[in-house]
Amino acid sequence: MLMKQVLSLFAAMACAAAAHAGEVQVAVAANFTAPMQKIATEFEKDTGNKAVLAFGATGKFYAQISNGAPFEVFLSADDETPFRLEKGHLAVPGTRFTYAIGKLVLWSAKDGYVDGNGNVLKTGDFQHIATSNPKTAPYGAAAVAVLERLGLSNALKAKLVQGENISQTYQFVATGNAQLGFVALSQVYKNGKIGSGSGWIVPAGLYEPIRQDAVVLVKGQTNPVAKELTDYLKSDKAKSIIKSFGYEV
Repeated sequence: MLMKQVLSLFAAMACAAAAHAGEVQVAVAANFTAPMQKIATEFEKDTGNKAVLAFGATGKFYAQISNGAPFEVFLSADDETPFRLEKGHLAVPGTRFTYAIGKLVLWSAKDGYVDGNGNVLKTGDFQHIATSNPKTAPYGAAAVAVLERLGLSNALKAKLVQGENISQTYQFVATGNAQLGFVALSQVYKNGKIGSGSGWIVPAGLYEPIRQDAVVLVKGQTNPVAKELTDYLKSDKAKSIIKSFGYEV
């Protein structure tokens, strides 16, 4: 009898906790997939609230949010898009902040294929090089800037293959459909180094800083979990996770 009462008490406590738990709908730039999945897990452990994540290209999310998509928080791959959303009255003023500064890497799934100075670009000894769509993906725009500054845009134009977002671009390279490509360092960075294949971490001076801003959207302004999540992103725990994937904070 006592055991039944104890079990009933635990069940009631679990139901009460579930009743108070909330969730927030979050649009996340594709480059931030792995760190945000880890952060969301820790967020749920620490707060009991759930971040429901959707991943994709920043430009496409902008279009979706502009057309009424039910996202409440947006983690962009740039700082311009959240600013535009704020100016368009689609984001809550005063909630925008930089959660990470991204890094670009020229990467190949093959060991030894990409040298430490990126000289492989000048040899042109490859069939395809992958980038993201520069119109919708800031990492794609950064890749275009690198090729232009190196004076290689015209020489490599016929070899470019374009992913819709950075995740698809990574898949092109990982599967060998492109021998190399420009991806986010976070996608290949493990334990303080490039985890597999070979890569050249592109010097920051070759492209504009990839400042990635987060913002609470108008649809999330009455949801306390939206603010709780953005506050969590500023915590030491979240920053430690973000740094572990090669970002600066």
